[in-house]
Amino acid sequence: MRDVTNTTRIGIIGMGRVGASAAISVLHSGIAEELLVHDLRLETAEGEAMDLMHGGSFLPPATVRVAALDEMLDTRAIVIAAGKSGTATQSRLDLARENAAIVRSIAETLRGYTGLVVMVTNPVDVLTFAFTKASGLPPARVLGTGTMLDTARLRHVVGRTLHVDAHSVHAQVVGEHGDSEVALWSSAQAAGLPLRQWPAWQPEFEQTLGDEVRRAAYEIIKRKGATNHAIGTVTAALLRTYLRGENRVLTVSRVQEGAFGLTDVALSLPSIVGNAGAHTVILPKMNDDERSHLGHSADVLKQAIAAINA
Repeated sequence: MRDVTNTTRIGIIGMGRVGASAAISVLHSGIAEELLVHDLRLETAEGEAMDLMHGGSFLPPATVRVAALDEMLDTRAIVIAAGKSGTATQSRLDLARENAAIVRSIAETLRGYTGLVVMVTNPVDVLTFAFTKASGLPPARVLGTGTMLDTARLRHVVGRTLHVDAHSVHAQVVGEHGDSEVALWSSAQAAGLPLRQWPAWQPEFEQTLGDEVRRAAYEIIKRKGATNHAIGTVTAALLRTYLRGENRVLTVSRVQEGAFGLTDVALSLPSIVGNAGAHTVILPKMNDDERSHLGHSADVLKQAIAAINA
């Protein structure tokens, strides 16, 4: 019989489309032996748990059950996907005030938590900051998915343009997960060669592809009402990196404590993620224009944080 005292439990709060996609991605990854799901709509949580368990014979062994919010304290990691979703005409920052109240309420319940908190709800940077302050948890253990998805989108569109696999593209998006995000073109590479040295690369690609990445969520929401599958895989990858202590560099969002002189704001910079969370923030190479845009992104987020605190 399995020793339940050593069971790897992961909790997901909020079982809408994003929470459900995160749940199935977690189960496919095999990182959880027990998955706890919670939603204010009890029947929704129950239905998702049943549906997920029915596919168990095709997945790595795990159990799924509905749990109360305070039961989440007995987990290794918690994913927060609770809150309202955006519309095709609504920016992520427009959601801030409503979802901040939800996140702060959850944070009060989870004070003293010893695992990792992964914020997925948008606007993810603002809510990562709000949760960190309300919970009192160390910034290294409250991580937003941040620009992990934007970075994946950037690598996809660059790979598509150069006709190479996205795994061979090394490029990053930093700053806000949203309209002020910054693609670091000056340091982007494919197969070890700077993008700007590729014979097929044209300067105008950077504006066109950057806009495509920035607009991706709006275009998806316009067509299907939500973005959920890709962020689900991002969430599972972040959890796996933490639980396995991989020390992988990911563009997660966390409250910054001096990187590039940034404080009192949560935004994405490449960080080493392992068993201690995002324990080391890396200062990527940027040109003057990129540094300026990162500062602007931080200012946009600080204004949003001030607005939810007003």
